[in-house]
Amino acid sequence: MHSAQRVRGLVQLAEGVGLDEVWLWEDCFLEGGISSAAAALAWTERIRVGVGLLPVPLRNVAIAAMEIASVERMFPGRARFGVGHGVQEWMGQVGARVESPVTLLREYVDALRALLRGERVSVQGRYVRLDDVQLGWPPQRGVEILVGAVGPRTVRLSGEVADGTILSEVTPADGVRDAVRLVQEGREAAGRSGEHAVVSYLLAATGDDGYARLRGEIEGKGLGHVPGLGVAGDAEAVAEGVRRLADAGADTVVLEPTGDEPDPEGFVRFVAQEVRPLVG
Repeated sequence: MHSAQRVRGLVQLAEGVGLDEVWLWEDCFLEGGISSAAAALAWTERIRVGVGLLPVPLRNVAIAAMEIASVERMFPGRARFGVGHGVQEWMGQVGARVESPVTLLREYVDALRALLRGERVSVQGRYVRLDDVQLGWPPQRGVEILVGAVGPRTVRLSGEVADGTILSEVTPADGVRDAVRLVQEGREAAGRSGEHAVVSYLLAATGDDGYARLRGEIEGKGLGHVPGLGVAGDAEAVAEGVRRLADAGADTVVLEPTGDEPDPEGFVRFVAQEVRPLVG
């Protein structure tokens, strides 16, 4: 994680060295996802910016639709948006934790996508309630809405209601395969067809202390017992980690540096100049 004032240099560097996408977070209580994404898009000209993800308990769905529509109108086709449960402990800290996160997410994504299509929406759900709401300035083209998911119920739900699925850095290659299967089950149950993006984060570290930093991060998350998480080493080792997730079904692999990465700019250059040529 980096302070907001460092984002400008990092995204401009990422564009300058030829990367296709950068992904930002909305983590409590750090950076705002929409504000950071809008600034990153304004500071650059070509690169796509993903937000993975916006915690739905924190944002009224109409506000989220308004902001997403505004970003899409200002920067057509350059932003990707993910929504999800958010970390439940954090949701509790701000008084936003709900009894059924899955129900909230289903209601939220259905309403959000309808609003972004320009529809007039009235709904009285368990959590999402709208009375004759319609965006005055809906997007002029379709907006991709992805769902961040870890548990099997949410992964399956993402197939039912969303345009794509975001899998966190705690998902190894076998987990990606399982997720792709669950997504397909959800899509079939909902009678959906067409493309469904799968974005997978991959913890990565390089340099002399890369293995130690990666292991420290994984153990700090309480996941030292899970095989196949993250990758450390030289460009070929990291590229092989990317290929494993791609072979398992990921369309986009987001290389996530460890939280104690000592040289974020160097990491961006390493990914662009050394790893990317090895994975195409």
